[in-house]
Amino acid sequence: MFRIRKISNPHLSVNIQTMNKIKEIISQQFPDINPKKIDEISSQLTDPLKHKYQAKIFVAEDERSSIRGFALFLYMPDLQFCYLDYIAVSPGKTSGGIGGALYERVREEAEAFGALGIFCECLPDDPELCKDKVDLAQNKKRLAFYERYGARPIANTRYETPVVPNDDCPPYLVFDGLGVRDSLPATVTRQIIRAILERKYGDYCPETYIQDVVDSIQEDPVRLRPFLYKKKIQPELFRTTLPEKKKIFWVINDKHSIHHIREIGYVESPVRVKSIQNELVKTGLFRVGKVKEFNEKFILKIHDPGYVNYFKNVCKSLPPGKSVYPYVFPIRNAIRPPKDLSVKAGYYCIDTFTPLNQNAYLAARWGVNSALTAAEEMLEGCNLAYVLTRPPGHHAERNVFGGFCYFNNNAIAADYLSLFGNIAILDIDYHHGNGQQQIFYERKDVFTVSIHGHPSFAYPYFSGFKDESGAGEGLGYNLNFPLPENLDGAGYRVTLAKALTAIQKYKPEYLVVALGLDTAKDDPTGTWQLAVKDFEENGRMIGQLKLPTLVVQEGGYKNRSLGINAKSFFTGLYQGYSK
Repeated sequence: MFRIRKISNPHLSVNIQTMNKIKEIISQQFPDINPKKIDEISSQLTDPLKHKYQAKIFVAEDERSSIRGFALFLYMPDLQFCYLDYIAVSPGKTSGGIGGALYERVREEAEAFGALGIFCECLPDDPELCKDKVDLAQNKKRLAFYERYGARPIANTRYETPVVPNDDCPPYLVFDGLGVRDSLPATVTRQIIRAILERKYGDYCPETYIQDVVDSIQEDPVRLRPFLYKKKIQPELFRTTLPEKKKIFWVINDKHSIHHIREIGYVESPVRVKSIQNELVKTGLFRVGKVKEFNEKFILKIHDPGYVNYFKNVCKSLPPGKSVYPYVFPIRNAIRPPKDLSVKAGYYCIDTFTPLNQNAYLAARWGVNSALTAAEEMLEGCNLAYVLTRPPGHHAERNVFGGFCYFNNNAIAADYLSLFGNIAILDIDYHHGNGQQQIFYERKDVFTVSIHGHPSFAYPYFSGFKDESGAGEGLGYNLNFPLPENLDGAGYRVTLAKALTAIQKYKPEYLVVALGLDTAKDDPTGTWQLAVKDFEENGRMIGQLKLPTLVVQEGGYKNRSLGINAKSFFTGLYQGYSK
């Protein structure tokens, strides 16, 4: 088993060893490559202005995080094409389909960019161009591999002319039209070939050589050579990804319903999930994943061990159907906390209406598992994911629960993803996301943004003010937008646009959205007037950031409109991201 993840920042601690291994593989697999070129890979990833392209690495790792293979992928946005620089499997290991999986992942990324296609170089299978029989056989295998995807050398150009006369094995330029095209206009092809030769080989190819190759493109349109290795051509197989893989990855906490408070006025009920689920299944936008179980260490990185142990033990101690509500709030003296578990509830809680019962811990624990399952899927290349869970989590701080929240699902997922790049959390619940603010207040690798009702009238009342902007290293990396009591969708979008601009400026690798649907008109916990169309437009604006986005369900308590509003939000999110 292996997973494929994307690297764009080579300087993260989790990537330094990986980058060294990648450079080692290149040295072994491509011994003729100048070592200086190999050392430039980190610069390619971090300095797109210098190189005139965006570079990404996709790395295949096994369950022990050992590198099984990688692909270095370039995107040149001015001409809208992609270039596969390297694809290689670790020496001495069987591929096990790794090469194919890496190339398919590259194709998915090219399609996400809206690229014309992927270009790459492949050594020739013509005996006149390659004299070594062993090399010739290997070249044929590589070209047969690309033919599986419809990719073939561009015909009738001088691209395979050696720069140094009489050199052996000059490469073909291969084109993969992603199942959409098998030819290109001559003018476009000339521009692309010039860009490849200048940007990739400008220090090796003289201008006279580049001009000669460009001038050799006479056919219009430029075509690919015929298939040589596929006996039966099935163009439909050349399409990039199955529609199923393009859908929103959907994780549902199937343990949520055990946490059911059957008391009048308790709005955080199982019907919330059912209301959303019933509407989302109608859209066809989702693929449902299975929740995996994760080690408790991911919770303990975010939540205080004393709080976690208390929460676990108090829930175990309660009989079925019995709930304990905090009713005594002692000064938090770490030396002398209360001994009685029911009295101690107030030591770890911020309100009087969030109950503890036998199943609260288990339901919350599987909410964390759901969030981490989706986060892991993001690392494997998923662009959009949704965690439908309850109880919610964004009010849970490091060592306290409250606001129906026990574990901060979105914070735990963000912390997990932060190992692989900077993260932004956008909280669009009606109530301030005090949990992730407190948890990440002194960190700059997680940018926390919250749009909410002003704490002068909205829960949790004590946080969410505009001047709370972080501390220490985190100063400037917490952003609050407290808004007035009466607000419609148009007014909301003015602020949402400001929040998204700030997130864009931060340039995160992943976006986590804490989705509250309690901003809707007539929600029993809110005062705003957002309508169905507003949720769709909000989703579209977020999707247009084109960031890999993990959505975690938080509030929303008007069950009659909850599902419809969720459907509108995800319809907009999907459309915004896909267009």
